Amino acid sequence: MHRGLRAVAGLVLGFGSALVDLFVVAFVRKAAVAVAGLERRRLRSFLGVDSAEPTREQAVRYLAVRAPVGLFGGFVLAWLFYGLAMGVIVVYRLFAGGPRSGLDPSDDWTAFLWTGLIGVVLLYIEVQGIIGVVALEGKVARRWLGPSEAELLRLRIDELAESRAGIVAAVDAERRRIERDLHDGVQQRLVALGMLLGRARRNPDHADDLLAQAHEESRHVLEDLREVAWRVYPAALDSLGLVEALEAVADRSAIPVRIRCAPLTAASQVETAVYFVVCEAVTNAAKHSGATMIGVDITEEAGAVRVRVVDDGVGGADPAGGGLAGLSRRVLALDGTFDVTSPVGGPTVITADVPCG
Repeated sequence: MHRGLRAVAGLVLGFGSALVDLFVVAFVRKAAVAVAGLERRRLRSFLGVDSAEPTREQAVRYLAVRAPVGLFGGFVLAWLFYGLAMGVIVVYRLFAGGPRSGLDPSDDWTAFLWTGLIGVVLLYIEVQGIIGVVALEGKVARRWLGPSEAELLRLRIDELAESRAGIVAAVDAERRRIERDLHDGVQQRLVALGMLLGRARRNPDHADDLLAQAHEESRHVLEDLREVAWRVYPAALDSLGLVEALEAVADRSAIPVRIRCAPLTAASQVETAVYFVVCEAVTNAAKHSGATMIGVDITEEAGAVRVRVVDDGVGGADPAGGGLAGLSRRVLALDGTFDVTSPVGGPTVITADVPCG
């Protein structure tokens, strides 16, 4: 209730200031900054809208756009006050026996109730109109003045807090995945290797066959360890560079992968993010999409690296799934953007933009 009264008071003041705005825009543009400052105080105090301090040109443009909004708000409030006055008159005539002019509730309750129902509906429309004018005031201020430094700082703090939470979640998910890979893959193979060596010691007659099996099992252990190491961090990124690391991803993929990578000037953490985007996208496509070809395009423009991964599979990829959600958090942590488009029937397009800085 208190907030609503403040909004109404703010619009009443805004109607009066709209006339001043028109006068300033038409005749006294030198005073535009001062008048815009008063408008900013009104918006902040009564409507809870904060905005930036404008230059003279910005102030003139804002006042020119804002004046019709203020006049419209006054028109909406005029109808509200008119409706409330009529409601008071009707109630007075009903309970105080005042003069009657066409509406006699004691003789026609149906007409009275019908009029009351219409009044309630019109009051609801008026309230929605006031809410709309308040929102329009805020949009005009943000569009022509921009958010204040305090608002920008608050938004940045919220963004950083969300990114930090995403990083923590991504690291936790990665640790769980590594533990699962080691437990279900490497550990099981090492157990099998130990059993084979134990059988070879107990059965000298079959030692050659058992040792051959143990040798084969040790090869698989090394492959699994290498796979886990690549998922944690590819050493080829440091020794050979991004292109060589991505070619290794393509070589290990069960689906043909076409990679086009332009020369990059990005920092190492950006290249790492690009690598993991491509690696996870290719892995997901190989496991779930049923694709026959995956295309990877990496370009650098406007101070950002863009990664675009397209497969011709069946589509339906879930952006909130574990792998893609982890990639999104990794990219957002670098102030980048991440998007997944995967309609049923395909194709699936994964796009990431990561700032170079």
